Amino acid sequence: MILLVPRKIFMGIRINADLKRLLEEIGEAEERSVSQICELLLRRGTDAYKKAGSKYLQSSLSSQKKESSE
Repeated sequence: MILLVPRKIFMGIRINADLKRLLEEIGEAEERSVSQICELLLRRGTDAYKKAGSKYLQSSLSSQKKESSE
């Protein structure tokens, strides 16, 4: 029997240097690649979005605005 493994695709995004450093630190601490950390965080975020809908995104954006204004 031949098992087909789902192919992963490349997705390039631009992020600020501080976020990249933080992702690298998390990856190092967890002994995971940055790609694995990003996939995990994206999966958790998209799952939360599917569950809560746009309220999840609006809440995150509101928190981000408050942090940047402080």
